[in-house]
Amino acid sequence: MSHCVLVQSKVAAENIDAANVSAINSADALDNGNVVALATQDTAATYGQTEVWDATKPATATLAGLWMVYEPEVVLTVSGTKQYKGINVDPQDFYIPANTVFSAYKPHLGDVITMTGDGFVTGSGAASAYAVAADGSYLLTWAAGAGSGLSYKYIATTYISIGSGAIDTQRAVAYKLQCVVL
Repeated sequence: MSHCVLVQSKVAAENIDAANVSAINSADALDNGNVVALATQDTAATYGQTEVWDATKPATATLAGLWMVYEPEVVLTVSGTKQYKGINVDPQDFYIPANTVFSAYKPHLGDVITMTGDGFVTGSGAASAYAVAADGSYLLTWAAGAGSGLSYKYIATTYISIGSGAIDTQRAVAYKLQCVVL
């Protein structure tokens, strides 16, 4: 199974500490490019980390003010009870297991990102012109118009170069998007 690859082309949160947080999701494994609601900070220290936010699946009431998962793609390889990082360099194999602290950033109007198709719910595709946050989904959904919550306008179909070690195109189809609604 391939996982979403996210490239932050022009993102305002890059140099704003308040727009970058650490979070944890106890229910599901996540990919870069997934959208999450961060309503509460773990002040009870349930996970032993008082500065970490509790990430939850977006719901109808929380489609505005969402955050996007963005963690450096260091793939975890498991062998028995041992875990190794950095052996596999393919970012399409990277995901964040449940109960693992990860980084998330706050999208801003005008942000430009590029994501592979694994970050979207299957639907009518890029021809729909917008990718929007949806109730009960970490993935963006293709739509004909911007939604009332986090929405990105489709700019172009492009690619992300991913080295495979083989003599081939090394291209993964991706979609360039601009944030138009928070």
